Amino acid sequence: MSLPVVAIVGRPNVGKSSLLNVLARERVSIVDPRAGITRDRVSVIIEHDEHYFELIDTGGVGIVDDDHLEAHVEEQIRCALGGADIILFVVDALAGRTPLDQIVADRLRPLGKPVIVIANKIDDPRHEAEAAQFAQFGFGEPVAFSALHARGRTDLLERLDSMLPEASAAEPTTPVMKLAIVGKRNAGKSTLVNALAGEERMIVSEIPGTTRDAVDVRFERAGQAFIAIDTAGVRKKSRMGDIDFYSYTRALRSIQRADVVLLLIDATVPVAETDLKLAAAVLEEYKPVVLTVNKWDLAVGRTEPREFGAYLADVMPALAHAPVVFVTAKTGRNVDAVVHVALSLHAQAHTRVGTGQLNAALQTILALRGPSAKHGTKQVRIYYATQVSTAPPTIIFFCNDPGLVSTNYRRFMENRLRELLPFKEVPARLWFRARRQNAVQ
Repeated sequence: MSLPVVAIVGRPNVGKSSLLNVLARERVSIVDPRAGITRDRVSVIIEHDEHYFELIDTGGVGIVDDDHLEAHVEEQIRCALGGADIILFVVDALAGRTPLDQIVADRLRPLGKPVIVIANKIDDPRHEAEAAQFAQFGFGEPVAFSALHARGRTDLLERLDSMLPEASAAEPTTPVMKLAIVGKRNAGKSTLVNALAGEERMIVSEIPGTTRDAVDVRFERAGQAFIAIDTAGVRKKSRMGDIDFYSYTRALRSIQRADVVLLLIDATVPVAETDLKLAAAVLEEYKPVVLTVNKWDLAVGRTEPREFGAYLADVMPALAHAPVVFVTAKTGRNVDAVVHVALSLHAQAHTRVGTGQLNAALQTILALRGPSAKHGTKQVRIYYATQVSTAPPTIIFFCNDPGLVSTNYRRFMENRLRELLPFKEVPARLWFRARRQNAVQ
């Protein structure tokens, strides 16, 4: 059963994104004083008093977009309103009623849906009377609210609880995994999310940088729930503006909270500095990654999958273990294969091997090549190993002196472990510990 939907609407710069963040108690949407930052539908699941609903933030009605994406933003608003059970109509209490507020109210009235007017920016309790003027819209008593101070949050949630349908008492299905989709600008991330979701969930445009927020989109495959996290395209640091910086930090956070990362590679252009930068971020977080080569339909005839895979292994040697999937997100070709591969990586990352199997692998590795001494120092002796956690598989090797283990030998061991143990395509974290000393990572 799908969750009830509560949509946030209003003219630009009234505090819609701030309202979503306050209700979610986390920074989900980018908040900026400039109007028009939010373009896509940004959603989050809210739980209050054992009731659940999906809260959706939208772009401003009447937005003037720098990239002329007004029609796209308007379509996202229309979809949000069409699927909403309850609408939160946000206004700026200090600015008073404006002609554009009236346009929004006139648009909501024919929908015949419950509407709560949120009179935002009442940061001083002495100004609560300012909310009363918005009762003239005919949607009942407005809620005096301060997104800045989270004042009015509990009252609003209790009011929503009293209006939500019975379905809100059903706890949402826990997603099997979260997939963060990252890549440089215009690689097709939003197109891939739409193909996974089976609807135009994200704005798709030829204009680079259309997506600004990190947007969670729930979708299902074979009865299983997933979350795809669409992220803003990354550009060179030297060319980043402040919104680009906010978007980039959201992309990094999305990598951190993902179970599997889809690193989207544009098949029509060479691998760039930004691709390598994202690859490094994925490696730093020890995340399983699918190298997802998009726009493959445009590369057919110019190169072969084997040849392109070899090219990726050459330019991204640290990700040589990662599987490569060739897709055309625009038509949905091979998109399901990405999910199947991601599920395999997810399973590998959560694999735990027994001590006997692990130490047999260790003895095989030591027979192939033992750790060499540094600059004439004493020989490193590795006695045994144990796996202490999963996601990523984390293995402690007990030895005589962890400080003598070289970076090259660590890398050699990790590569051999992938060959010998059932996590061939995911990163493993190796720790070396002296028998009576603290671990050295």
